[in-house]
Amino acid sequence: MKIILVGYGEMLKALVLGILNTEHEIVGVFRHDNVLYSPFKKKINDIFRSSDDFNFIKTLKLPEINAKSANSDAFIREVKRLKADIIIVGSWSEKFSAQTINSPKIACINVHPSLLPKYRGPNPYLQVILKNESKTGITFHLMDVNYDTGSILHQAELPILPNDTGKSLRIRCCNLAKAEVKTLLDNFDNKLKNQQSQKETEATYLHNISLREAILDFKNETSEQIDRRIRALTPWLNCFIPYKNDFFEFKNYKILKEISVKQPATVVKKGKQSIGIVCRDGKVIQFMSLKTKRPFADLLQRFYFDTIIKENEQAV
Repeated sequence: MKIILVGYGEMLKALVLGILNTEHEIVGVFRHDNVLYSPFKKKINDIFRSSDDFNFIKTLKLPEINAKSANSDAFIREVKRLKADIIIVGSWSEKFSAQTINSPKIACINVHPSLLPKYRGPNPYLQVILKNESKTGITFHLMDVNYDTGSILHQAELPILPNDTGKSLRIRCCNLAKAEVKTLLDNFDNKLKNQQSQKETEATYLHNISLREAILDFKNETSEQIDRRIRALTPWLNCFIPYKNDFFEFKNYKILKEISVKQPATVVKKGKQSIGIVCRDGKVIQFMSLKTKRPFADLLQRFYFDTIIKENEQAV
């Protein structure tokens, strides 16, 4: 089959390498830089500060598609000209139009990093860690005009490890996609014939994380929940400690063995660049290499002072 790849980052690279290990042909790659920048700025960037995606595509000498949007007439014309059988999407910011979805001969297929219909929506990597799931995976599904709702062609599971971060889980999911795209393509006719509709009664959709959720709440969360939050948000957001009308970042942390009788959010250990705070379960988390987040702290205070600092007044 002739395949067009649409995507960016680790998932795009994984899918490219996986498809190159099959008998199928990549006839075009559409990278996200086309959507992010004007044609002129993209050209300048490619010359003077080229993106990882650009360098990866050029190193493998893959043909590129130039268009402003995946929903543009220019992109759809290229799909038709290249006589693409399928489009495979691995990470993208645009919602595909019906015209784009119907442009290849057979189908548009999305690779979603969760076990659909659970965890539809952006960034399920962090959501499954936050929700303390024991497993996740990837889903290859047919695309329709809604987000992550199309019929399932192929799924593969992946255990979530105790120390997984959003970053490490993303890497492992992409490695899984690299292997499983070959399984999908090598059995494509059978997979297409036996596609499974998603069960809407089991569907969940979670929006992307907000800045509010990056502020640690020692009064209402246990040490385990705070640990999961920090790991889940890595590498997308740094978590913040509200302390003395300010907000602090940290590089390292550890959960101490001791149980404190102090109230949650009470500071029980304090060093030059470290602080120990009691969580809801009585355990103490010690944070090291603290650094105040100025001037960003002013913005955080403006929006979250009433809801966070006063709740955690013991830590002030």
